[in-house]
Amino acid sequence: MKDLNINYEGKPCYKICFRPDFNDLLNVFNTEVNRKYDKICIVSDSNVSKLYLAEVISIFKATGSNVSSFSFDAGEASKNLDTVNMLYEHLILKRYTRNSLLVALGGGVVGDLTGFAASTFLRGIDFIQIPTTLLSQVDSSVGGKTGVDFKGYKNMVGAFYMPRLVYMNLGTLNSLDDYNFACGMGEVIKSALIADGNFYQWIKDNKDAVLAKDYDSLAYTVSSCCQIKGHVVEIDPKEKGIRAYLNFGHTLGHSIEKLSEFKLGHGQCVAIGMVCAMHLSKKLGYINESEILDVINVLKEYNLPVSVAGLKDTDILSASKSDKKMTDSKIKFIILKNIGEADSYMNFSDEDLLFAIDKVLE
Repeated sequence: MKDLNINYEGKPCYKICFRPDFNDLLNVFNTEVNRKYDKICIVSDSNVSKLYLAEVISIFKATGSNVSSFSFDAGEASKNLDTVNMLYEHLILKRYTRNSLLVALGGGVVGDLTGFAASTFLRGIDFIQIPTTLLSQVDSSVGGKTGVDFKGYKNMVGAFYMPRLVYMNLGTLNSLDDYNFACGMGEVIKSALIADGNFYQWIKDNKDAVLAKDYDSLAYTVSSCCQIKGHVVEIDPKEKGIRAYLNFGHTLGHSIEKLSEFKLGHGQCVAIGMVCAMHLSKKLGYINESEILDVINVLKEYNLPVSVAGLKDTDILSASKSDKKMTDSKIKFIILKNIGEADSYMNFSDEDLLFAIDKVLE
């Protein structure tokens, strides 16, 4: 499996490196980043820090830099400006400078928050991503989107800010519980549906190996998703065009996630949102009923929900009106023209959206 080079504005920007462990981290860091930092802060959460923080600290101490760490309570509830403020204070008290580095060691919350802090501290310092969950490896660590939630509104404050390196230790996926692994598969299935019908078929054919966390199967899964997302963000780094396709299932999914008070995971809500989007795609004459049922079956096989209880359709619709992707009071909704081919549509009525939402309400 080859490492991936990601370009930005037509020039090499950073490399995504796939490894089975942390044994090559120091060598990759020295080769790919090739810069001496005065201080390095490793940002993690209360779950990941117990597993990997000590090892990663020891690796970065070998660079000769002064190394500190900052950890916060795991979970979406910490992905806010209050946590960023605490990180700023840590960096100020430790006298971090523009020649310092942040390292995001963890899942999507850690990566998004660390990247946002790096983009704003002292008007921008370097950071690298070390994603440790399936969701962060296949999606959030790639492409330079950073941000935090604001008063429950998902990723409302953020910046496009590229890392210097993304180092993926695929061995960390073995520590994931079923819930977090399933959440990652929500983004994996999304990537296949929007861009690669052959990959979608592979996901169906190799379910047992993927769920058993067979290394080669996981490596193929992660690298395939990174190739898809890497290609998209190279073409459209700041979501002015086709990068929006990566939001398939996210518009209504984010609304469900917020209304569930984040009791449902991101990947779970994306799965439910994809079912809504499939029904809207059928309404436009693209996807047929058997394809909808096939996708629902695949989601279920990967332990993802396809419906939600206890929510009102009008509340989900109302929450969607606060989506970042609103343009002139209309939502840029991502649909499928075929399995493996996405498009955007901006003329769904409230009645259309309620129709799709009702398909996933128990």
